[in-house]
Amino acid sequence: MPVTLVPAASKNSRPIHPVALGGLEEAGLDAAALAWAKANDFSGETGRTLLLPGSGGGIAGALFGTGKDNADGLALGALTRSLPEGDWHFAAPMAPERGRLAALGMVLAGYSFTAYGKKPGRALRLAAPEGVDAGAVERTAEAVFLARDLVNTPTNDLGPDALEAAARRLGERHGASVGVIAGEALLEHNFPMIHAVGRASAEAPRLIDLQWGDPAAPRVTLVGKGVCFDTGGLDIKPASGMLLMKKDMGGAANVLALASMLMAAGRRIRLRVLIPAVENAIAGNAFRPGDVLRSRKGLTVEIGNTDAEGRLVLADALTLAEEDEPQLLIDMATLTGAARVALGPDLPPFYTDDDALAAEIAAAAAAEDDPLWRMPLWSPYDQKLSSKIADMNNTASDGFAGSVTAALFLRRFVEKTKDWAHLDIFAWNPADRAHGPAGGEAQGIRALERVIASRFG
Repeated sequence: MPVTLVPAASKNSRPIHPVALGGLEEAGLDAAALAWAKANDFSGETGRTLLLPGSGGGIAGALFGTGKDNADGLALGALTRSLPEGDWHFAAPMAPERGRLAALGMVLAGYSFTAYGKKPGRALRLAAPEGVDAGAVERTAEAVFLARDLVNTPTNDLGPDALEAAARRLGERHGASVGVIAGEALLEHNFPMIHAVGRASAEAPRLIDLQWGDPAAPRVTLVGKGVCFDTGGLDIKPASGMLLMKKDMGGAANVLALASMLMAAGRRIRLRVLIPAVENAIAGNAFRPGDVLRSRKGLTVEIGNTDAEGRLVLADALTLAEEDEPQLLIDMATLTGAARVALGPDLPPFYTDDDALAAEIAAAAAAEDDPLWRMPLWSPYDQKLSSKIADMNNTASDGFAGSVTAALFLRRFVEKTKDWAHLDIFAWNPADRAHGPAGGEAQGIRALERVIASRFG
């Protein structure tokens, strides 16, 4: 990691002074630093860094503007890209939660994807603020980096085979078992929709099944969409629509990252991770618009559009998840462009019929600076999924409420589990953010880890 947390400040460590807008006089600066700030018109503007001069042409410290709302949390990650190499610490004590998020923001901002030749950023060492569990921050950052690395890797190096290998590496590291059903065996074991979506690819479709923890502990199951590339199938996407489709396995990347956090922390749960890993490719044996597929649940699905494939593979996996009767079931998927139209790239919607679970997720999202927004499972829209020849269609009869109707499609395959939530994530930063560069991103997993830790310990 370019940003490393250390237990305490060294003698050469330089101070960081967060300054609220208009709060320069209250920032505890000495006379020289205060005069320098005023000479440079620094008043605490959001995200602005001002280096303080030291003796002999060196740097004595840094000011960081936290703005009108005294922004904290991950926003302090912006410091990482503006500080010179060396040792740093926060000048004044912070409340533990603020200190944790500040440290996490800086560590996350130090990420760079170097697999294809890009050079890593500057190496910083940050003294962990007092009361902050540096190990927990590092576990979180490691999980986020796993998700980012997986999403950033192009499909020529991360197809279904490689996604399986990534799950196996994670499982081996934490002592989890990993089973895989692939190719024609999917039909033998009754996963017909996973097979149908992935059968046109040169790499066999598969269902990855990671299990960890005490079998007698509360059961938590995570399901992640693992579409390693999505051409749209025979309803092919335009070229512009395919440019980011390497990230269509972002749901799988995020559930693996969440699993990493849970296993590394030793949570008292029986964890199961299910990933239908496929490539929605085009060949003579690709599934077609108008086909009717029979699902694992027995429901028949008419294909209105082959580009609505993610919900098909998730449906078979969710059906399997329900057979194990988990206490908590969460699925994550880069499912719809409609979610981005509604809420943009930074605010993923989540869906659940359980008001108590929704409140827990919303509270955790706010506490973790990991934004999520509840959207309604609006039952009157369910009829939009009707079919004249099958139990249902995989797309709505009009172009409205695409994220909602996709969630309603999935709900038909989750009948017994009360505590179920579906997250329609983007898994991508279109531009640099304070706590991370443009590219693959983990979304929602820190909030979900907090919910699971609160519920089960």
